[in-house]
Amino acid sequence: MTTIKVDKDIITLINVFSVDPSRQQQLVDALIETTKQVWHLQDGFISASIHKSKDRTKVVNYIQYKGKEAFDKRLDNPEAIIRMNKILSMAKADGHLYDVVFTNAKE
Repeated sequence: MTTIKVDKDIITLINVFSVDPSRQQQLVDALIETTKQVWHLQDGFISASIHKSKDRTKVVNYIQYKGKEAFDKRLDNPEAIIRMNKILSMAKADGHLYDVVFTNAKE
């Protein structure tokens, strides 16, 4: 389950993909498949959430790992590299690593 809380042991990648509207669903499907068949099976994986914009030009992938070391190892898997190359052939990615510094929720 996605964990959005201040926790120094969790690292979050927020990747915003710019995509041609005609390929948005194809990109979403590729990200879901890659998450289920590659990322989910790797040590340190916590969660992934995929969002698509209403205007069909963006897809956001919010993925969490147990620490930077686990995150860095995610591309050690040759299958991960093949799948990411396919994804990057469909869309331009702008990804950055984040630490959660504040959350507020109504209970």
